[in-house]
Amino acid sequence: LSERKHIINLFIKAGSDRECVGCCPFSQRLFMILWLKGVVFQVTTVDKATVPKNISDISPGCNPPFLIFNGEVLNDIQKCEDFIEAELYPPRYPKLSCKHPNSNNIGSDIFAKFSALAKFKGNPNDPKRQGMVNKLNNELSKLNNYLNEPLDDEIDEGSDESEPQKSTRKFVDGNTMTMADCNLMPKLNMIRVAGREMLNYEIPCKFDGIHRYLNTADATDEFTQTCPDDGEIVWTYGGRKPRPK
Repeated sequence: LSERKHIINLFIKAGSDRECVGCCPFSQRLFMILWLKGVVFQVTTVDKATVPKNISDISPGCNPPFLIFNGEVLNDIQKCEDFIEAELYPPRYPKLSCKHPNSNNIGSDIFAKFSALAKFKGNPNDPKRQGMVNKLNNELSKLNNYLNEPLDDEIDEGSDESEPQKSTRKFVDGNTMTMADCNLMPKLNMIRVAGREMLNYEIPCKFDGIHRYLNTADATDEFTQTCPDDGEIVWTYGGRKPRPK
């Protein structure tokens, strides 16, 4: 029997010119997942302010991202993830779920803490702001520790116990990308760019695991080719609108 051909259409948030890739970690998350699966799919950017009628008819009142998979409309991020993993399975498509359970939830509170900081409009020296920075750094510290601590299958039982082992893995769950990376990378990049350009915040240098991880992300097509321009991120957080390209 011939292999079934999937017809997949991904609709993601449009950027400032209503055509380019917009700043939306959830859009990039699904974009990365489909890219990693190696399946043929179509991507359409959608401006929320002027959703074309044919799109609004498909998913009334729904903002991007959403997915049409073999005619079925999916507009819940987690359901989209689960559906893609269930329908695009080995051996034809790689499995993207994590092998280590803790990888699924690490860093889950980071973006909420960053969003709280981004919304703060008070005096930069207000102790409340510093408290928000501290909460964000606490969450980043947990992620950093996880990235630096060897996973079970990395531990060398014959190594010198007096020298603590440090992980050198590329991604959250090992040396191949998983769903966890598709969730974390877009959010960490937004924190990196918006923090630096708009909020006078830099991810601390001491978080070497996170910086190693972001450097790895910057070297992968799955991340860079699905990523909004820095200018789109800055604009989303109140900066100057990018010049049309």
